[in-house]
Parts: sequence; C-alpha cells; structure tokens
Amino acid sequence: MSTETSQTSPERKNGPVQEERNEQRIQDSERTPDSPADRRRWLALAIVMTAAFMDLVDVTIVNIAIPSMRQDLEASTSAIQWITAGYALAFAAGLITGGRLGDIYGRKRLFLIGIAGFTAASLLCGIAANPSVLVVSRLLQGAMAAMMVPQVLAIIHVTFPPHERGKVFGMFGAIVGLGAVSGPMLGALLTEWNIAGLEWRPIFLINLPVGIAALILGRKFITESKAPHALRLDLVGVVLATLGLIMLIFPLTQGRENGWPVWGFACMIAAPLVFIGFIRYEQYKIRKDGSPLVELSLFKVKSFAGGIAVQLTFGIATGIFFLVWTLYMQFGLGWSALRAGTTGIPFSIAVSAAAGMSVQKLVPRFGRKVLQAGVLIMAAGLILYIWESEHYGMEIASWQMAAPLIVMGLGMGLIIAPLTDTVLSEVPRRHAGSASGLINTTGQMGNALGLALTSVVYFGSIDDDLVFGPPYVEAFRTALWWCVAVLAVIFAVMFMLPRKAVPMDQREGGTAAVEPAA
Repeated sequence: MSTETSQTSPERKNGPVQEERNEQRIQDSERTPDSPADRRRWLALAIVMTAAFMDLVDVTIVNIAIPSMRQDLEASTSAIQWITAGYALAFAAGLITGGRLGDIYGRKRLFLIGIAGFTAASLLCGIAANPSVLVVSRLLQGAMAAMMVPQVLAIIHVTFPPHERGKVFGMFGAIVGLGAVSGPMLGALLTEWNIAGLEWRPIFLINLPVGIAALILGRKFITESKAPHALRLDLVGVVLATLGLIMLIFPLTQGRENGWPVWGFACMIAAPLVFIGFIRYEQYKIRKDGSPLVELSLFKVKSFAGGIAVQLTFGIATGIFFLVWTLYMQFGLGWSALRAGTTGIPFSIAVSAAAGMSVQKLVPRFGRKVLQAGVLIMAAGLILYIWESEHYGMEIASWQMAAPLIVMGLGMGLIIAPLTDTVLSEVPRRHAGSASGLINTTGQMGNALGLALTSVVYFGSIDDDLVFGPPYVEAFRTALWWCVAVLAVIFAVMFMLPRKAVPMDQREGGTAAVEPAA
C-alpha cells in the first residue's frame, strides 16, 4: 500500500508512469495462457488467498469459543474483551505500517515474515497457560496479520495484468465471504469435538499446518516487488497513532473492573490531543520529505472523509454485536458452542447473497441508496431481534432467530461489499493504495473500539457478570439498541458519499468523475 503525496520531485512524478510501465511488462510477459509464468502467478494467488482466509477465520473463530476459554482459564471480563479487541487493535495499528514496509523492503519478504509470525503467535495462543499469555499472544497475532494482510492485495496488483484483476478480485471477495461463513462453524466444531482434550485450543493450532505450507510455497512461487520510487517509514507517526489508540481503548476495556479510575478518564481525554499531535506531525512530514504515514490530502475529498466516518462507526456496531451475540446465546441462554455456531448460518448466507447482488446489479443502478437501504434493513433486523428476545425470553429457539438474522445479513451484505469502492470513487487513482489502507485501518479501529465499548453498553448493565442467564439476555437487548443508534448515525453520514461512482476501470489518474454528493 504505497502512501504517496503531491510532492513534485522528479522521482515522485515518475511514480505512476513507472507503475504503468511495470504493469505493461507483466502483461506482455504473461500473454501465453499456459506459460510457466501464468501457472506460477495462479499458484501465488492461491497462497496469498489462503493466508487471507486464515486471517479472516481467525477473527471470527474466536468469539464462539470465548465461553470455553473463560471457563478453562478463569478469565475476567476485561481479559475476554482483550482476547478479541487486542487482535483488532494490533491489526489496526499496524496495517498502514505493514503496507509501507512492504513497499520499502519487498511485499514478498513482508508477507513471509508476517505469515511466519502469525503462525508462531497462533502456536503461543494454542498453548497459553493463563489469560495474560493469551492476550499478549493475540496482540502479537494481530501485529503479524498487519504485516501479512496488506501484502495480499499489493501482490495481486503487481502480479496480475489489469484485464485479469476483475476476475481475481471477484475470487478474493468469495474468499472473504467463505471466511465469514466458515469461521463460527469451524470454531464451534473444534470446540465441541474437544480434540485430545484440548477444548478451545485447536482453533489456534489449526493455523500451524496451513501457515507452514504457505510459508514454504510462498518462498518458491511468489515474485518479489517493491514500490517504484523511494519511500521512508514514518516511525514517529506510527508511535503517535498507536499511542492514541491505546489511550482510548485501554481505559474503556479496563475501566469497569477497576471502578472507572481517574487515570482512565485522563487517558481518554488526552487521546484526542495525541491524535491532533499526530496530524500536525504528518503535516510536518509532508513538508519535510513527502513521506508521511497517512496522506492527509485525502481528507479534503468529501466522500472519502465521509466514508472513513462510515467505516469507523460501522466497525463499532459490528464489534459490539458479534461479541454480545455470542455471550447472549452461550452465557444467557446456556446454548452449546455448536448450537450457537449453527444458529448463525442463515446470517452468513444472507450476507454472501446480498453482497454479490449489491455489487453486480444494485449499486451500478442505484448507487449509494443501496448502502443506505442496507443500513435501514440492518436496523430493522436488530429491532426485530430485540422484539423476539423480549417476546420469547429464555425459551427462544434457533429457528425463531433465523428471521432477524436473515434481515440483518441482507442489510450488512448491501453495505460491506460496495462500500470500499464507493468511498474510493472520488479519490485520485494514484492515491488508491493509501486510501484503501486507511479504509481498512479505520474499520479495524472501529471494531476494536466497539469491543472495548462492550464494558459500557453490555457488561455495564450486568450487576454480576458471573451470574449467567437472564442478566445476559437483558443486557443483550440493551446492547442492540446501542447498535441501532450507531446505524442511525451511519445512515446520516452516508449522504456524504457520491450518489453514483464511476467504475474503477473508467477512472483516470486524476479525480474520478462522479455525480456530486447531495
């Protein structure tokens, strides 16, 4: 993910031209359909997509095993939050840095380092003897994912000629959907089977053979690539951005168990000041050497700034929902991990179906109205879920949850699939990589913030979190109302998005032509 600026040095001016020449050379060298180079790049694609799938599964596989972890390790509420939020926080903090390191030192090299570290961290998670070790291992796992994941799209971009990328990114989207569908089910099965008496540990140990195979094959089949112009790593920017995130999320996660101490409020009040300092330093870096961590000029694009706000708030909503949903079914209703996992199947199928329909048929015709309809549909599903939970109480069945989950899944599918391209539609093409990295980072930041906020919106309404049953059910309904409120904010912010975006292949080097936002 190359983060460029509007500096006018000759080296930087030639960057986009050199990239086009590189793409042309790749295309010219691979015109023979059955050539060794052709087969090699498809093998490379399979390897990087397997790694991306492993990361996606690891995000969704954990929630379903949380009750088993809590019982086995006697973990506190904050430890449970950190097992999930820690991964998202480390991932968010390192995504842009990981992309920049790949540009500087080589995408293949960083991909291999990332997948080796991710596999090692998975082993540490699987053998963790106490909650503290597991939390630290999850932080390491998230940091290594941040090294690995940004290289996936970058490797695809430099490996495949433009006329093949549409098909390749379609395959990548299918992998994303498959990861979302299979993660909870795989986690439920591995936990229920209790392989060799290891209980929840196989959800992490399953990464070992996959990671080792990807590491060996990646060294052989992935081609090395770097940014066509010199870049520098903004270490001060990395430190400031990470510090600001920690100062905001750590007190939210730990505050409730520590009686909301003064230092927690002081950290949260100071966090915006750190972010302001980060912005000022990035402005200085642009003037000094044109190599900031974040391309601030992107925020002058109204649709991009609005899209970042949408990503952040949507991440908060999903971060809250998916954690409290799991706790509701297992701690509140007393269901097994397998029953909870299978209950989510209609939701995953609905997300996949709506995602494919929105990108191919709806968004090209109706534009941002599709995303706003998705928000309203998702909110309707949440309200229906709240009503059913109140109406059926502790006797609610899995099949009765199917209706609200399908409605929610349809709404989410209409949002997540077209959102990135819609947000990028007014961004200059030369900054697409940097903008994509910021969008992904913001989504992960929102997810981590949402997980941290469960202390307030979920556990805050439970008097004793060791007393399972009705208190968890009541808290679930409270948390869902918070999610509805966040979705209302998202709907309003979406008016900043363009009404319709020009397809990517029609965008020029400058700002893409779009219909203006209302």
